[in-house]
Amino acid sequence: MTSDRASNLPSLPFRVVSIAGRSATHFKFAPDAAARKAIAAALDLIDLPQMVFDGDIRPSGKRDMVLTGKLTALAIQPCSVTLEPVRTRIDETVLRQYLADFEVPKGEEVEIPEDDSVEALGEVIDAAEVAIEALALALPLYPRAIGVELGELVVAPPDVEPLRDADLKPFAGLAKLIDKAGKTGGES
Repeated sequence: MTSDRASNLPSLPFRVVSIAGRSATHFKFAPDAAARKAIAAALDLIDLPQMVFDGDIRPSGKRDMVLTGKLTALAIQPCSVTLEPVRTRIDETVLRQYLADFEVPKGEEVEIPEDDSVEALGEVIDAAEVAIEALALALPLYPRAIGVELGELVVAPPDVEPLRDADLKPFAGLAKLIDKAGKTGGES
């Protein structure tokens, strides 16, 4: 998402100090048509007719927070082959752990943590931001319309036999040689 698109996105912020000490704070993020349109534009969707993120933010230990929620959505993306609309139903459980003593790794070569649900605890937890991120991660990278196959493009200059995908497989030629050797070896 570009920063221009991100600035138009809806927000549902919760100040951490107002949640601390409580058992849980419930939220329900159900963006209206204009907000869904902004989210769809930010995620390069054709449309986002439905989206609801329902959950809780609760303290965990003395200083940490946990957000759990259920994201349901209907997203319409362009087919990666034909650009036809492809409907995708999203039904995801979302978990984010916000740690007060989480340190962001520094340096040129940084090891990516295995648990991507852990983040540094800031002053605000934005449930809408979490929902939009979860939606973006749940969408198929290369959606395809039903029955659409990615074809093979074969191009070559005149008088040259084009290479096909099967010709580029490393053991395809070896298998042909073994077949040929077996046939000629058995004929003697």
